Amino acid sequence: MNAGLDLASYIRDIPDFPQQGVVFKDITPLLGDAGAFAAAIDGLAAPFASDGIQKVLGTEARGFIFAAPVACRLEAGFVPVRKAGKLPWEIEREEYELEYGTDLLEIHRDAVRPGERVLIVDDVLATGGTAAATARLVETLGGIVVGYGFLIELAFLGGREPLDDARITSLLTYA
Repeated sequence: MNAGLDLASYIRDIPDFPQQGVVFKDITPLLGDAGAFAAAIDGLAAPFASDGIQKVLGTEARGFIFAAPVACRLEAGFVPVRKAGKLPWEIEREEYELEYGTDLLEIHRDAVRPGERVLIVDDVLATGGTAAATARLVETLGGIVVGYGFLIELAFLGGREPLDDARITSLLTYA
C-alpha cells in the first residue's frame, strides 16, 4: 500500500443513514480514485500473500468490490456470498445480525471444497455478525478460514469478538 496515501481522507461520513443514529461510512470517494482504490486492494491482499489462499469470499454487496480484485492479486478464486434468494443453484444458508437488524447469507454448496484455504473480505467490520456468518458457511463446506480483510473497522462495535482469534487486517480503524 502507498504509505503516503491517507485512505481515511477518501471516506465520507453520512449521518443518520440508513437509520437515525448510524453514521454511514461512504466509500464511493475511495472507489472513484484509482490510486486510493489500488492502495486499498494492495493493503488487503499483501498480509495474506504467502498464505496459500485458494478462495476469497466477498459478502454482498460492497464486499464484492474489494474481494474480487483481492482474489486476482492472490491468484485465487472469488466466491460471492449473497443475500437470500439470489443464487440459482444448491445453497447453504446462515442467519446473521447486523448492527441494526438481521439478515440471511447464502453460498453455493460447491463454492468451497473441503480443505480449501479461504480469506473473507468485506468493506466494513461492525458487529462481526456478517463475517462470523460467512465463516460458519465456509466451515459448513469444510473450508479453512485463514483470515479476514476489511477496509474499515468500527472498533467501538466490538466486531472482532465473534471472530475468535482469527487473523484480521483492517486498513482503517475508527475507535
